[in-house]
Amino acid sequence: MRLSLVALLFLTVVCSCGDHTRPKTAATVVPVCNSPECLDSLKVSQGLMYHRLDSLFMRRHKAGFNGNVLILKGNRVIYKACFGYCNYKDKDTLTAQTPFQIASSSKPFTASAILRLADEGKLNLTDTLGKFFPGFPYHHITVAMLLSHRSGLANYLYFGDKLWKSKEYLTNDGLIDLFMKNPKIEGTSKAGTHFQYNNSNYALLASIVERVTGQKFPEYMKATFFEPLGMKNTWIRDVTNDTSERKHAISYNSQWQVQHEDPYDGIYGDKNVFSTVEDMMIWDHAFYEHTNLSAAMQEEAYTPRSLEHKGVRNYGYGWRLMKQPDGSSLIYHNGWWHGNNTVFYRYLPDTLAVIILSNRYNRGVYDIQPVFNILSARNDTAAWKEEE
Repeated sequence: MRLSLVALLFLTVVCSCGDHTRPKTAATVVPVCNSPECLDSLKVSQGLMYHRLDSLFMRRHKAGFNGNVLILKGNRVIYKACFGYCNYKDKDTLTAQTPFQIASSSKPFTASAILRLADEGKLNLTDTLGKFFPGFPYHHITVAMLLSHRSGLANYLYFGDKLWKSKEYLTNDGLIDLFMKNPKIEGTSKAGTHFQYNNSNYALLASIVERVTGQKFPEYMKATFFEPLGMKNTWIRDVTNDTSERKHAISYNSQWQVQHEDPYDGIYGDKNVFSTVEDMMIWDHAFYEHTNLSAAMQEEAYTPRSLEHKGVRNYGYGWRLMKQPDGSSLIYHNGWWHGNNTVFYRYLPDTLAVIILSNRYNRGVYDIQPVFNILSARNDTAAWKEEE
């Protein structure tokens, strides 16, 4: 069933985030008719929707959710609120401008960089890894296979502990070196035959961007996407050039214990984008305006690439896809790294986006169905629970 959200076209919410006990919010209605009956009807329906969203997230906050929420339709914010702490020890509360480690919600950024370079004719999706990494032992793997998680490579999170004994950061160059020196690393499947979600794929894609552009991946993303779009509080962490002390939400486990970094925090492309709910809103808008990619390349990104098994879930180029009964798709990418849980859902037919960034581990963040039930006035209890 397609989400029915026509009534949301005329709702604007102005929110000031920062109070960890109760978000300070106020709803104003943009009239679409002049009759008192019409205005009263709009106020009731929109006010009820806002109240239900607010009640839902207040309950989740009391149950352990700590983070920021932004829900929008087109250019209008439906709901925005901040719950809890950026720094628990100092009781420093979150604001709408607080950056979070967005974990695997970083992958659409990396995919967009690759597709942008393909749009510009600087690489082809059929290019093999040997073109960018001479001597790479898995030379038959293509860029498209990396984008769609069909490379068959091993995930560095699973083999890294056996091969990387140092307590120093493992970087993207270091990961390539591990693959080079250990050509018999056991992969998951034959290249191009099966979908297997794999962080190594997106680390290699970030390195391909560096080989093609001659720029460090964080600098390329800043110059090509973040600065032109006005994403002022978004960056990619580079441990080899981490000279700034940028404030961001500290990562915690469910017991408010700090989740310290490990050697894999040195790798970007699969993670390590830091952003805010407001900047993620800008990122969402850019796809509708084709600022990031051409319409044709964007359609490629939203095309299912793994058809060996029937089902409603699939993966395109940097995006997870969930097919709806009417044939449309919910496009999304969630994330989980240390205590950071992120949600980024986009329903294109209704220009709807749900953005949730959390810095205290809580699996309930991924239970997105109740949010869509409120937005579409549905009462079914089926759950869409996703991890990264």
